Amino acid sequence: MTLLSNLEFYKKDEYEIYKYISRNEKALVITGYDSGLRQIEEKNIDFVKLSNENNIFLELDYINQVYDSIILVDTIEVINQIDSVLIFLKKYLKEDGKIILSSINPFWNRILSFTEIVKLKNKSKNRAYIHLRKIQPTLHSLGLEVVKSYSRQFFPFKLFFIGHLLNNVFELIFYYFNLGIKTYIIVRNIPENVIKKDLSKSIIIPAKNEEGNLIELIERIPYLGKNVEVIISCGESQDRTVEVARAIKSENLNIKVIQQSRNGKANAVWEALEVSSGEVISILDADLSVDPEKLIDFFNIIENNRADFVNGTRLIYPMEKGSMRLINNFGNRTFQFIISLIINLPLTDSLCGTKVFKRGLIEKIKYWQNTIKTEDPFCDFDLLFSASYFGEKILEVPIHYRARTYGKTQIRRFKDGFKLIKYLIKSFYKFNTSS
Repeated sequence: MTLLSNLEFYKKDEYEIYKYISRNEKALVITGYDSGLRQIEEKNIDFVKLSNENNIFLELDYINQVYDSIILVDTIEVINQIDSVLIFLKKYLKEDGKIILSSINPFWNRILSFTEIVKLKNKSKNRAYIHLRKIQPTLHSLGLEVVKSYSRQFFPFKLFFIGHLLNNVFELIFYYFNLGIKTYIIVRNIPENVIKKDLSKSIIIPAKNEEGNLIELIERIPYLGKNVEVIISCGESQDRTVEVARAIKSENLNIKVIQQSRNGKANAVWEALEVSSGEVISILDADLSVDPEKLIDFFNIIENNRADFVNGTRLIYPMEKGSMRLINNFGNRTFQFIISLIINLPLTDSLCGTKVFKRGLIEKIKYWQNTIKTEDPFCDFDLLFSASYFGEKILEVPIHYRARTYGKTQIRRFKDGFKLIKYLIKSFYKFNTSS
């Protein structure tokens, strides 16, 4: 597709496409013969531009490796065997890999035809424009599930430098309706007969003024495999948290203790990630509000490849008396509702401290933080938003939320709450515009 302002159009399309490729992952990008997507010269990206005449199976016959992601740009419109092509490509996709489909929104068919008549757009050959919802049953029949789908771009012209602003305004207003010119569908394999993997694990425990909880917490962590490390990340405490942490011994767990260089739970997690080594990483609060035994269910979902990110939810089962104040409960439910709208995923809890995710998310978290440039004091938003932004499959596990028996909450409700509101506003803009 070549528009009058094709550089602007494909610049935005390029941004959406290449954000899904991490530097430590191998990707295959396949574009249609008349696509204007630019090739980025990176060693981890193989780029194929289909010719008009040749068969896609012949052009990809040289593939002899598997990829973390396979991206089809302006391709499914020009091939007559979408199902056969996707089955063919699945052979070259890792078990937990993803396929990203970038296509033209059929809502714009008539408008685009008009732009061809008035010479604002080069004339295209007949295309099979695919509707987001209509293709989902086909994908499911091929053993693929949709992780995320959305659209971008309403005004693909510069128009004296205000086109970018107009486009962003339209994207924010109509973000919920998937009416943009370009659609993006992220799919992954549906797990079938998966052999459970025994992955190495890191359990990060942020701990500040938690002297009375640490011993019981560690003792109650169940057997999770042969290679499990626990990283107790200690904040500046008024009790003996650090001394108790360093004295703890375990036969099944490799225990590391670090002291934070700054304050805050988020900092405790980020500094622990830097010294972690597990293929799967868990965040577990030290206050025993969540049963450590429940970690088995979280890790099983990842090891059976049913998700890339598992989020705990406290808002399904009745809570233990005294576990959460009324104002906190209201705030959690409010944030959960707003976040579900932003990321278009029906989460029931966003600030539960128990989360488990694959190690590959770490690089994506850093990218997201550099993009959003707003501090998340708890780390929960950074974790959830980066996972959703980059198309990770997110599932929830309900947990029983317990009342503290030692110490008091470290949350600064109003100060941290205002930070989160600012964070959500910037995230809404980032999630729903092509800038």
